[in-house]
Amino acid sequence: MIGNSSKASCASVVSKAAKLITAAGRALYADLVTARLSGLKATVCPDAERLSRQVDLLLVFGGDGTLLRVAREIAGSRTPILGINIGGLGFLTAVPSVEMPKALDAVWRGAFTFESRVLLQVSGTIDGQHIEKTALNDIVISRGIFSRLIELDLCVDGDPLTRYRCDGLIVSSPTGSTAYSLAAGGAVIFPTAKVLAVTPICPHTLSNRALILPITSAIQARVIDPKPATMLSADGQMIAECAAGDLIEIRRSRRSVRLMHLAGSSFCETLRRKLHWRGASL
Repeated sequence: MIGNSSKASCASVVSKAAKLITAAGRALYADLVTARLSGLKATVCPDAERLSRQVDLLLVFGGDGTLLRVAREIAGSRTPILGINIGGLGFLTAVPSVEMPKALDAVWRGAFTFESRVLLQVSGTIDGQHIEKTALNDIVISRGIFSRLIELDLCVDGDPLTRYRCDGLIVSSPTGSTAYSLAAGGAVIFPTAKVLAVTPICPHTLSNRALILPITSAIQARVIDPKPATMLSADGQMIAECAAGDLIEIRRSRRSVRLMHLAGSSFCETLRRKLHWRGASL
């Protein structure tokens, strides 16, 4: 079990889950922070990566941000993740905390499937330092502290595409299509689709629309503006300030993560429930 210690209600939900798990005769493991948060009597591992080597399932308690962090930390692991949603919208944390007992019962009965999710990798040399980071949702190049447009030259597989003048650029995985990309006007993509999405944020040229690329594409973005105009982030976590001439490459990572889905759940059902899609005529 891994919980978000910054959420006030997390400790009680984790404690309830621990009782259900031990009552079912399963061995209980937790990372150090979660064990201390809820006073668990569990086998303790120092972090998510080492925890994933010891268990058959990772229960992640919190919101999508918590699950994104865990996904990055265990990238490449075959251990599946099941998210228990505490708080907000939660596209990735599939199980509301009030439904946790029913969800765990489904797990014990084997009423679940696994789904592999693509990770993104961003690499480049920024300020003389080589960087390489992984993300589940998206890589974002955006304007920094100044309220003005930034400029980016974009190539796909080495072929020049365009120069964007915009507030920023989002490269998202199918999983991340319902996050920042959706808010910026990008398409909703089924998480099993073999594509990447490039979505400009408030582009100066109105014909610069969201672009869907094959999953095999390598996207190169060259920064035009000097520091501190342009920032690079992965899953909302700041990586670096970019300088003019910095070249950033984004592609599919060789690693992936596995998410658990309970029987009866689907992406269509998630869209109906989370986005309140009804289909009724006006």
